[in-house]
Amino acid sequence: MLDFITEKTDCWDYLKNTDLPVFIYGMGDGAMKIMRVFEQYGIPLAGFFASDEFVRGHTFQGHLVHTLSQIEALIDDFVIVLAFAAGYQSLYDRINEIAKRHILLAPDVPVAGEGLFTYAYCMENTEKIQAVYDMLADEKSRQTYADVLNFKISGKIDYLNNCTSPKEEIYGEIIPLGKEDIFADLGAYNGDTAAEFIEASKSCGGNFRHIYAFEPNPKNFRKLTKNLPDSDKITLYNAAAGRENGTVKISANEGRMSRENGSGKTVEIPVLSLNEAVSENVTVLKLDVEGAEREAILGARRHIENGAKILCSLYHRNEDMFDLPLLIKSINPELKFFIRHQLYIPAWETNLYAVH
Repeated sequence: MLDFITEKTDCWDYLKNTDLPVFIYGMGDGAMKIMRVFEQYGIPLAGFFASDEFVRGHTFQGHLVHTLSQIEALIDDFVIVLAFAAGYQSLYDRINEIAKRHILLAPDVPVAGEGLFTYAYCMENTEKIQAVYDMLADEKSRQTYADVLNFKISGKIDYLNNCTSPKEEIYGEIIPLGKEDIFADLGAYNGDTAAEFIEASKSCGGNFRHIYAFEPNPKNFRKLTKNLPDSDKITLYNAAAGRENGTVKISANEGRMSRENGSGKTVEIPVLSLNEAVSENVTVLKLDVEGAEREAILGARRHIENGAKILCSLYHRNEDMFDLPLLIKSINPELKFFIRHQLYIPAWETNLYAVH
């Protein structure tokens, strides 16, 4: 089983055993997470570098932050560990150019939850991973699934380069739209996905019936309100999506991350079950709720049973790559499942699509 898992050496073991100096590219939360794993594995750190525009005599965690060219002038060969996300083309291209000159790894550290996605972790979950692979509806999904899992183990970005697909193929090719679609956007952020749905629905004359958008972070919600048109066909909820109605404490910061992380200012906001909040049958359901997908799926069970087409992120928790597809399949076994990865390093735009 798992013949498609070809990477058996974790990136962390590689970094521990290499004779080359290891530099972290980037500063901030990503670098802090990676440093904690370095400490856990006993991986020596040679230093940090950042893009030229960010290097102004900065220090980070007691290290002077260099530019790449400064390090290249001093050291012939070294390993680069990427510590930030690249989600737009020019930055993605820059990272790939650097990877042509040096060994570059982008270790997978979960957005939410604990632990690391290692080869041993794959082996512990062999049956679930194989079950997801076997139920995927096309060869491109199976190849994407294999590439993303091998990336998560190894940190090698070539796997992501190999499986990156354009967003444009989702609506129409994988998720067909109709004139009376009802879209539920769980984790609406600033309205970007809802705007994509509105644009895609123009192929059907723009005659969607309704959009229900849920966003818990108050600052993101204000952006959502500003970015989506004022229409009686759009209902916005400053609430999180969950299994049942209640409340949750969330971070009050500017970013996408919403759930309470134990530090910083928090606010308490409502949690709504989609089953309770929306009585009519949702026909297109998107879930990107920063690690709370399982609870949101259970709170949308009725809509999934009734055949809602699903777009679900698979990258917040280690177990999402197998637990979420299997959970959705257990709710509605008639669905066909696809996986695509859109332009992003690390694998933060790996999504599941399910349709009848």
